[in-house]
Amino acid sequence: MILDTLAHAAQYEGLHPDFKKAFAFLRDSAAVVFAPGRVSLDGEKNERLYALLSDNQGKGLPGARLEAHRKYIDIQCCVSGDEVIGWKAAEECSELVSAYDPAKDIEFYSDTPRFWAALAPGSFVILFPHDAHAPLAGEGAVRKIVIKVQV
Repeated sequence: MILDTLAHAAQYEGLHPDFKKAFAFLRDSAAVVFAPGRVSLDGEKNERLYALLSDNQGKGLPGARLEAHRKYIDIQCCVSGDEVIGWKAAEECSELVSAYDPAKDIEFYSDTPRFWAALAPGSFVILFPHDAHAPLAGEGAVRKIVIKVQV
């Protein structure tokens, strides 16, 4: 997991061929004023790189549960509100709640995260397939963008 602010995003662009395009979208001021939904970042209906824009209510620490992906890296960026995300190494998770669903690229665990990270507006996390994460663990309204980057 990488946690940083968009002001420093350029230093991570070399980690994956699609990160430069992903961070350009996040830095674009138009991305802040959006209607919730899915936006392709690499052509029409492309599954390789897309953004999910959403308005959510935080679930609080007890309501957030760990999830992991296998086909995608998540770049989760807080636009407004205070997002909190729990983290634990996926290989350390042992309390499987929902088996891996390849169609949705997700599995859920009831393990307790090792730590919690607060994301203020303008900050982001990069979550690789080995990073189980529990999003929306804060309180109140959160507007966020999750960019899905195919591994």
